[in-house]
Parts: sequence; C-alpha cells; structure tokens
Amino acid sequence: MPQGFRAGGLHCGLKKTSRFDLGVIVCEVPAQAAGVYTLNAFQAAPLHVTRESVAVEGKLQVMLVNSGNANACTGKQGDQDARGMRAAAAEAFGVAEHLVGVTSTGVIGELLPMPKVLGGIEKLPQQVKADGGEDFCQAILTTDLVQKMTCVQLTVGGKTVHIAGSAKGSGMIHPNMATMLGFMTTDAKIESAQLQKLLNGVTDSTFNMITVDGDTSTNDMVIVMASGLAGNDESLTPEHPDWAAFEAGFRYVGEYLAKAIARDGEGATKLIEVSVTGAETQNAARAIAKTVIGSSLVKSACFGADANWGRIIAAVGRAGQPVNTETVDIRLGDISVLEQSRPIKFDEPQAAEYLKGELVVIHVNLNMGNEHATAWGCDLTYDYVRINAAYRT
Repeated sequence: MPQGFRAGGLHCGLKKTSRFDLGVIVCEVPAQAAGVYTLNAFQAAPLHVTRESVAVEGKLQVMLVNSGNANACTGKQGDQDARGMRAAAAEAFGVAEHLVGVTSTGVIGELLPMPKVLGGIEKLPQQVKADGGEDFCQAILTTDLVQKMTCVQLTVGGKTVHIAGSAKGSGMIHPNMATMLGFMTTDAKIESAQLQKLLNGVTDSTFNMITVDGDTSTNDMVIVMASGLAGNDESLTPEHPDWAAFEAGFRYVGEYLAKAIARDGEGATKLIEVSVTGAETQNAARAIAKTVIGSSLVKSACFGADANWGRIIAAVGRAGQPVNTETVDIRLGDISVLEQSRPIKFDEPQAAEYLKGELVVIHVNLNMGNEHATAWGCDLTYDYVRINAAYRT
C-alpha cells in the first residue's frame, strides 16, 4: 500500500451471499486525483457525483464503492442515493463531501437499498486498515472469479515511491471503458492536472485496448489518487529526470490490470493478445487490433483451437482502416499461417496444440509503416452464454 493509504471492505447486504459488497480507500490527506469515465451515453449516477467531487479542487480523500447494484438508470432517486452515499461517507470519515468519490457496480435499473448501504458506511471506518487491500478487492467483485491487484516500487528524487492498483471486471467489457472499475494509488508528489494527462495516455493503450464481449457499460471508471507522502520534493512532470521511470511504472500497473480483466472474462479459458505492427498510423494499428480481438468468430476459433486464419484476415479487412491487401503477414505465436496475404503450409496439429494454451498471441504485420498496437481479450465459450443468460438470477 503506498504511504498514506488504507483500505477495507465489509458485507452490508447488497449481495445474496456473505461476500463483501462495500469497500473504501482512504488517504490520510486530501490526495491529488484524476479519473476517466465510460463513454456510454447512459452514465450511472455515481459517475456524475465523483466527477463533481474531483472538479472542486482536483482532490479526493475517500473513494467509496459498492458491488451488487449499479445504481444506473435509476432517475432522480438514484442521483439522490449517490449523493446520500457521499454525504454519509464524508461524515463517517470526517472529511468534506467534495473529497469523497462514489462508484457502484452490479445490476442496472434497480434502486439501492439505502438503509443497508448507509448502515454499512457507518461501520466502514472500523474495517479500514493498512493491509486492507484484499478486503477492498473482494468488495468490488461481481462475476469476477479472481481479485486483481498489483504494486510496483521505484525511486523518484532519491525517495522510494509506490504505485498500486486494483480492478474489477469480467463481462460487459469493450474498449473506451467497460464494466470495469480501476483504482490506482501512489505516494508520489504529482499535481492533479499532470496526473490526469498521464492517466489519459495510459488508459488509451491499456484499459481501452481490452474487450470481452463488445459491450460498454454505464458505470466504468478508473480513479487515481496521489498522496504525495513519499517525500520526493519536486512534483513530477515530463521534465523531471525520473519521469520516464514513473511513467513506465504507472503504465505497467494499468496494463497488468487491463490484462487481468481480459484473462478473467466471463467463462474464459484463455487470454488472447493481438499485436498489430507495420501500420501507417497508431490509430490504424489500434483500430485493427481492437477489431480482431473483438471478433466473436476469432474468439470462438481460439476456444475451439481452430487455426482458422481466415477469420483474422476478415477482421483486419473490416476495421475501417487502410490496408494493402497484398502485404499482410499473420502468425499464431511463432507459427506463420499467412505471408504477403497468401496462405502457406503449416503444421495444423502444432497450431491446434498452441491454441489450446492459456495464452494465445496473434501477430498481424501490415507491412505498411512503423506504427504498432496491442489489444487483449479472451475466448468466447459456452459458459459466457450460461453466465449472462441468468445474470440477475
């Protein structure tokens, strides 16, 4: 846990089981804050409240989250409930309301049982501790099978700095934010505006490059809080001599969490990585990588261990980006299946065996330029349909 932060979680009754469903991250001081949010037109009430809080002075001290209920598409009552959660957390932890962020995840279109939520918030301060990260991670899960968290340590200005992160997400995952919540904390000294720029850039190449099922949710956000308690005297900017190291650590945490979400896709049996090289522009590389990783046919072929490269080349061609139809190379891991847009002989049993692994890497070289991008997703299985056919029940 970066210096100055504590976390915790408890069960307040939103979930039918006894798993934790209310969690919080607390900082000793008002932390510099930044956030990115879903692009879905229907944004849940907590997102508006959190944006409003951050806009006051670019700081947060308490980040509250519940699972089991999204508080989305719930009208004026949902907005009042989100604000009620913020006010209750502010009182419980003794901070100003604008220093509290709120987020929710779960079923859309159901009102929060506020007596349960408010009762849980009242008890949260007793559950917060320096080693409360795992309790917090449990509290944010919905259909996730595993907790997702990581931390890196580096040196900035001669001081030891930490960057930590946790996330939830398993289904309704697609680029430009998904049904995912991400929380990053650091004890580095960095101003809110610079933190926002860094988060925007890292999100574009990590969280916005994953997909499970092509659906973008109403509640997604990534929030970053920086306590500044590591002791580095000079605020971090791109001109700082240790900026490159800090940016690399920040990007590592974002990519780790993004890949963990993709790997834990509902019903998934493997992580799929699509690497596109040789593009004329980075936008083209990203668009093609996301189109291939989002293809239900590609995902199904990976599940069935079928080296059907035709599905990959078809996805490349429909991505809406310029391609030279005479120069595309495709590899499955180290196995070449297409060179200069022409099929080549390959060992089918060897390819099938490769596709049965827990990690499948698809390489697409357009041979048109120097830009590249990587996207992550998972296979499409029978269990995905089973899970989502009965999500509310």
